[in-house]
Amino acid sequence: MNGRNAGDDWWRHAVVYQIYPRSFADANGDGVGDIAGIRSKLPHLSALGVDAIWISPWYPSPMADAGYDVSDYRDIEPVFGTLAEADALIAEAHAAGIKVIIDIVPNHTSDQHALFQAALAAAPGSPERELYVFREGRGSDGELPPNDWQSNFGGPAWTRVPDGQWYLHLFAPAQPDVNWRHPAVRAEFEQTLRFWFDRGIDGFRIDVAHGLEKDWELPDLNGLAFPLADDAEHDHPHWDQPAVHEIFREWRAVADEYSPARAFCGEIWVGRPQRLAAYLRPDELHTAFNFDFLMAPWLPGQLRSVIDATIASHAAVGAPPTWVLGNHDVCRPVSRYARDQRLLKPMDRHLFDFQDLPADFDLGRRRARAAALLMLALPGGAYVYQGEELGLPEAEHIPAEALQDPTWVQSGGTDKGRDGCRVPLPWTSQGDSYGFSPDGSAAPWLPQPDDWAPLAADAQDGVPGSTLELYKAALQQRRELSALGDGTLEWLTSPAGTLAFARPAGADGARFQCWTNLGSAPVALPEGELLLASGELDADGSLPSDTTVWLRG
Repeated sequence: MNGRNAGDDWWRHAVVYQIYPRSFADANGDGVGDIAGIRSKLPHLSALGVDAIWISPWYPSPMADAGYDVSDYRDIEPVFGTLAEADALIAEAHAAGIKVIIDIVPNHTSDQHALFQAALAAAPGSPERELYVFREGRGSDGELPPNDWQSNFGGPAWTRVPDGQWYLHLFAPAQPDVNWRHPAVRAEFEQTLRFWFDRGIDGFRIDVAHGLEKDWELPDLNGLAFPLADDAEHDHPHWDQPAVHEIFREWRAVADEYSPARAFCGEIWVGRPQRLAAYLRPDELHTAFNFDFLMAPWLPGQLRSVIDATIASHAAVGAPPTWVLGNHDVCRPVSRYARDQRLLKPMDRHLFDFQDLPADFDLGRRRARAAALLMLALPGGAYVYQGEELGLPEAEHIPAEALQDPTWVQSGGTDKGRDGCRVPLPWTSQGDSYGFSPDGSAAPWLPQPDDWAPLAADAQDGVPGSTLELYKAALQQRRELSALGDGTLEWLTSPAGTLAFARPAGADGARFQCWTNLGSAPVALPEGELLLASGELDADGSLPSDTTVWLRG
């Protein structure tokens, strides 16, 4: 086990690999990834050099939102396997020196969850309905929703039940929001935390962590947009409500009872560094996803601004930053970086936002490789979404009849949603499904592009210059160089269009530098030992455009 991964502060510097289980590896041939598939690929993850894996929801679910509609938080979806297989995976990962983080979805349950089914069967005003958010409608006969809130997937955030009441769902109708004012809800989720901590889970990624509490007067939005402006006088009625912090203080107290350390990472979309940092105070969450960095275009000024704001806001509460380029909800970085970065808007994170812009995928992959080295050199922890180590682009041409993301339906067929970043991985350059499933098995649950063979894991393994080997080398050096991981950085004077910083010398005495050229002209590098480069240097040793290097000295 990596020594830095064994301590109670492992979360301050860990590189975490996200596994979307439906699309990682299918061992039983039904076209859907499973726990047995994850176990079979532990050697890949160990060779890659990650410190932890984060597994997207593996709970029983009707799959109205690919597992983020949970019907039982203390069991395993049969499509993925069994609790016994989950226990075996946890043990095998730990034996390989890899921590295991799983998703928890506390903002809403499935509409098939036993508690919601009991609420539907009960009468208005009953204790069962108090666990969710039921309200009378407006209008002469209650025929209008209780307010003007909209679902994150499109359409109204309310659905009417046969007795006339409406229930709240900030996402799909199959995902009713729970009532976090109710002590029974808090007790239910605390029991879930303990259930998995007791089984050896090392932490949780918290879905929609900024959405649990609401302004329970349920006022109309009246067009109020989110994120709010820095000088906003009022809080948003259903995002980032102040009362949410009490919930996470309770959760932190539970995690702190365990040894070795358990940790939380919040999915928190708030748009303001100071608001994000408020979730990371010493008695709340350990880390949070850095979505400002994820969405920053490949432009030096904007990247530098995001990095500075992130480091400053996190330092104020003593929390480590995390850095992330992609996940199961956003367009893959290769495809995002393939577009003209000057045309991207701050909130452009889905392919729908920019799919009509011309794309240069060779350029996108070059930039994604450079961005990966930049990210892994920054102080704090980092997240790698499955397939980034292979340089996969977004699957941009999935036929409409194959799309499964509820966003496609609820947007009226105008937004393809997130399926393009969820396509099953290519493990082999040959075979019916690039080795995702055994040959002759059912077709993958989402179709794979026809041109992915050169990107398959076996086509890159051991091949000098491949994206897979770049990631392996970067993660190995990150473990070996004590200057990397948690800590600080010092910006260096560098030519226009570049970002250059040093990390203070670690215990090995090595002063580390990272240089990234985001401009159009080559840049002369300072003296020093070349440790790693995201692409070939020019013949005279200059740093070409869209390339990152690590130096020592």
